[in-house]
Amino acid sequence: MKYTYQYKALPTTDQKLEINLWLRICQYWYNRQLGERFDWWEHNRTSVNSCPLVCHLPELRDRPNYYSQKKLLPGLKKGKVTVEWSGEDLDFSRVPANTLQQVCKRVEKAFDRFISGDTNGKRSGKPRFKSQPRYRSFIVEGAGLTLHSCSTGGKFLYLKIPKIGLLKIRSHRHLPDGAILKQVQFINKSDGWFVNLKLDDPTVPGITPDVIVANWENSLGMDAVLHQEYYLATSLGVKLPSAKFLRRNQSKLAKISKKKNARKRGSKARRKLAKKEGRQHQKIARARKDFQYKTAHSLVSTGKKVFFHENLNLKGLSKRNAPLRDKEGKYLPNGQSAKSGLNLSWADAAFGEFFVILGHIAAKAGAVVVAKNPAYTSQLLSYRDQVIFTDCGIRKYWDEIENLWVDRDINAAINIKRVGLDVFPTIKRRKGSIKIVDSITDDTSKEVLRTLRGA
Repeated sequence: MKYTYQYKALPTTDQKLEINLWLRICQYWYNRQLGERFDWWEHNRTSVNSCPLVCHLPELRDRPNYYSQKKLLPGLKKGKVTVEWSGEDLDFSRVPANTLQQVCKRVEKAFDRFISGDTNGKRSGKPRFKSQPRYRSFIVEGAGLTLHSCSTGGKFLYLKIPKIGLLKIRSHRHLPDGAILKQVQFINKSDGWFVNLKLDDPTVPGITPDVIVANWENSLGMDAVLHQEYYLATSLGVKLPSAKFLRRNQSKLAKISKKKNARKRGSKARRKLAKKEGRQHQKIARARKDFQYKTAHSLVSTGKKVFFHENLNLKGLSKRNAPLRDKEGKYLPNGQSAKSGLNLSWADAAFGEFFVILGHIAAKAGAVVVAKNPAYTSQLLSYRDQVIFTDCGIRKYWDEIENLWVDRDINAAINIKRVGLDVFPTIKRRKGSIKIVDSITDDTSKEVLRTLRGA
C-alpha cells in the first residue's frame, strides 16, 4: 500500500541555501524546456486561412519530448549555464540527476495536456512560464533516501538526502513500522520548507472495495446550502454550520494588501508584506481544510455507505455576468456587484475540494461518494409531486395538510438522495411550465415525512 505523509522540514542555513539553489535550477530548466516546445509549436504549423496557395514550408523539426530533452542534461552538467536575462551562472551538477529528470516529466505532462488533453480528453490552457513564486516544489528519489531513528522524545526524524546530508524534520505523526521510503518532495511554503514522504508498506494489503447496493437505509443525500451560517444540509434532517474563514479574515487581508500596494515594487518592505499576506492566506487555507476533514469524518461516522451530493458546476456558478448595454451603447446594471459577493462565498466554501476529501475519507471506511444532477431537487416537495420552492427567498414552507414546516435545504437533500436511488419523478419542461411525466413518490413519502418531522 502506498501513501504520503507531510512533515515540516528544519534545514540548517547551509542546507536551506542549497535547497533554494536546487529550486532555482529546476525552475530555469522547466522554463527552458517549455520554451523549446513552444518554439517547435510555432515553427511547425501554419494556419489554414492564412497560408497562400503557393508557399515555402520551412524544414520541419522533430518534436521535443521527454527523452530528447533528458539527453541534454549530461552536456549541461559539464559546465556552468549562464542565464541570458539575469547573467547568473547555474551549476546543474549540484542537483541530483533524478530531480532534473522529474522536471522533464513535469514539462511533458503540462504540454501534453495543452495539445492532446488529459485522460478524459479535456484540454487545459497554455502552460505558463514559472516565475519564482509559481515554482515551489521539486522531487528527489532513488538510492540514498533513508529515514534515521527519532531523537529524544520522538519529536524529530532525520532524512538522508543525496548531496545535502541529514535533514532534520519535525515528527508530528508516527511513521508505520516497515514502511519503505520511495520519494521525497520538497515544497516551499510561506512559513518554510515542507517534505512529502511517499511511503510503500508491503505488509498492508490493497483494499478491494465491496459492491454496495444503495437503499434508503444505507444512503445519505447532501445539499450545498451556502446560506447565512449553514454549510451543508443532509437527508437525516441535520444542517451543518459554516465556518467562513475567508469572510472572517477579509478585513485583515485588505489591511495587509493596502499596505503592500503602497510600497515600491521590488523594495524590501513590499516583499516583507507580501510574505505576511501569504502567511495569512495559508492560515485561512489550513483552517478551511481542517474544517472540511472534520466535517467529512462527522458524515462518515453516521455509518452510511453511499453519499449522494450535487454535481455542482462551480465554474459556471462563479462566472461573471454578461454586460448589458442600451441602444446608445451605455452599460446598464447587470447584477455583477451583488454576484461578486456570491462568487467570494463559493470560493470560501470550496465545495469541490470538500467532496474530494469526503471521497477519500469514505473510501477508507468502505463507502462511496456519488455526484448526481440536482435539477429540480430544490423546487419539488420530497413527499408530494408539487412545485413549491420557486424562489430562492422561500426558505420554509408550511404544509397545512401534514401540519408540518418543510425546510428548503433539508427537502433538497432528501430529493438528491431520491435522485441517487432513482425514485425521483421524471420532469419535463413544456412552454415554461414544469410537468411531471412519471412518479413513484408515494413509495417513499412515509420515510420522507418521518425525517422531516424529526428535523
